[in-house]
Amino acid sequence: MTLWSGKVYVQNNTVHLVLMLRKGQLVVLKSSSVPPKEPRSEVSSGVSSSFCVTALDDATIKARTDSYFNRTKEIVSRFGDCVVTYAVFIRRPVLSATAMVEDWLKNIARERGIEILVEPVFTEGEWVGAGEPLLYITGFFSHLTDLETLVLQKLGACCVAAHRAYQMALSLPKAQFLAMEARHCAGYEMQELMSYGASVGSRAAQKEGAVGFIGGATDATAAFFGQTHGFGTMPHALIGYAGSTLRAAEMFHEVYPDTDLTVLVDYYGREITDGLAVCRHFKELAEAGRVGLRLDTHGGRFLEGLDPQESYAVLDRYVPDAIRRYRSEGELRNLIGTGVSAAAIWRMREVLDEAGFEKVKIVVSSGFGVTKCASMADASAPIDIVGTGSFIPKLWNETYATADIVTYDGVESVKTGREFLLPSFRRAEERQRKRLHPG
Repeated sequence: MTLWSGKVYVQNNTVHLVLMLRKGQLVVLKSSSVPPKEPRSEVSSGVSSSFCVTALDDATIKARTDSYFNRTKEIVSRFGDCVVTYAVFIRRPVLSATAMVEDWLKNIARERGIEILVEPVFTEGEWVGAGEPLLYITGFFSHLTDLETLVLQKLGACCVAAHRAYQMALSLPKAQFLAMEARHCAGYEMQELMSYGASVGSRAAQKEGAVGFIGGATDATAAFFGQTHGFGTMPHALIGYAGSTLRAAEMFHEVYPDTDLTVLVDYYGREITDGLAVCRHFKELAEAGRVGLRLDTHGGRFLEGLDPQESYAVLDRYVPDAIRRYRSEGELRNLIGTGVSAAAIWRMREVLDEAGFEKVKIVVSSGFGVTKCASMADASAPIDIVGTGSFIPKLWNETYATADIVTYDGVESVKTGREFLLPSFRRAEERQRKRLHPG
């Protein structure tokens, strides 16, 4: 199809692009003096090589998109194409994590031999308010309509995951985090989106002084965290196979002598007894700071030697105010309840220090999401490493992204109630913000 429409003004929140439509291409003739943001400077190298950004052929896209978009493509192709601009947004506050979608659209455009202009509104990792557009996407209507479903699939969940990872890392700024989401994901594509989101949230937290996420559990997603391999030592099954916690540690060290030793100590319900046995057996490694004890105590029981009364006593020795500040039953359970509580962590640190193993690290796992991390921060729990997949959005309906066309051949139009997405509205809002906050 050959189209010619002279000059078409496509407006977005920062730039006027003057476009000419000819032979299926969008040709940029001129842009305003206001430059777009440069959001890609700190994006992980894992994005460009990820599975999620791989271009799909038209038949696959047609099969995976909503049917009414396929029908819209046919209708528009028959009655005359036009240039449209989509605004993509989420109804809850998030951190911007758009690189996956940007690269996917770039690859799709190259595969189809078309032009798609993508303008991210926010720098990656930047705070985005509820309903604020994350992206403006411009192209021929017939080229974009069948991509909408897949764009939304690749955007909302990772933005929410980024926000949750950011909150978790900031709550415990001195702890290292490991992304252990793989087993909780519905397939590899979801795992990539979650790891990517965690890496975005982590970098945002690191800018505010947190250690953040240093790696993940699998080799395939390691690049999102600047690594070449996944982290992890042993599952509970290895301890069951070995017949004792210490024997599992010995087996691991024999096969991987150059790898730091992190040992699960809850399999037999003897976290303290078995933990100290490992430290004494590997005394040189322990004194060199190369031993970690991972607490993953089942939520149906207390750490060895603890009960409610002893848990209160432990916190009273170290952080007596924490109990007085709790605000809900859930927070109280995190402090003195069963499983990996703040009292359990403080008790393990107490025992290790008394035995002369001050350099042995405490690694925690089991439900360390936003709320639990905040509870641990309130109790100043002595955590060295957190293994967690709980940055995965807790309420999936909060991850639903939405896209609306906001201009047709440069003319603004959007469904009633979505006027806040219009480029003119965004520009007016920005002018108002600058008047109120000129600095």
